[in-house]
Amino acid sequence: MLTYASIPPSVCRRHFLACHLQVLDRILICSNPYSMLMPARRKPKVCPLKASLWDSIRSGFLKNNNTTQVIEPPETLPEDEEPFPQEIVLVEKTHPDGTIEQIIFSSGGDVDVYDLEALCDKVGWPRRPLTKLAAALKNSYMVATLHSIRKSPDTERNDQKQLIGMARATSDHAFNATIWDVLVDPSYQGQGLGKALVEQLIRALLQRDIGNITLFADNQVVDFYKNLGFEADPEGIKGMFWYPRY
Repeated sequence: MLTYASIPPSVCRRHFLACHLQVLDRILICSNPYSMLMPARRKPKVCPLKASLWDSIRSGFLKNNNTTQVIEPPETLPEDEEPFPQEIVLVEKTHPDGTIEQIIFSSGGDVDVYDLEALCDKVGWPRRPLTKLAAALKNSYMVATLHSIRKSPDTERNDQKQLIGMARATSDHAFNATIWDVLVDPSYQGQGLGKALVEQLIRALLQRDIGNITLFADNQVVDFYKNLGFEADPEGIKGMFWYPRY
């Protein structure tokens, strides 16, 4: 008897399995007394593989690898896929006039595009269309912010809330994330807030089981990111860009 393992490499093993199933089907029909009552019909030359057998082949069953699985991606993401917003008070200080200021890190929540545009202006970034800026925020996996909140000592209400820092990350929601648009208000730079912003963002991504975190660094901030643990790819992989040529 010709077995699956003894098929020469030049013979299509899938074709062999299909023909083998065809023979078995014919034997079963002949052995069934009720099969003679079935109307005659023309059978195709090669019967299609049953779904269960084809799934076994895809999962490596015929390759002696019982640990391999073929998992179809879900049609929709589970409800808990969205990152849980976190708020952390990074700094709290009292000014000479008695005003209490808190610097709060947040990994969720809405960002006003006009506030973000004003922050970009302060750091000297070129302006981008507000519609695209809003789309970038909406389609990001995580948006981290730094806000300055000032409170007067004689009242419970917040006197002023100001966006002073932001960073965002895009992700495949499984393995990889890339950090973009890290910026801090120049009047708050030099206090370690940029470092805290990136570190808290990385921590929030790790909590979502995102283990491969990348970014693109300008020459003047390479050392800043090296101090945070980032390094050029040890395998020498180069980031490559494609730009339209007009």
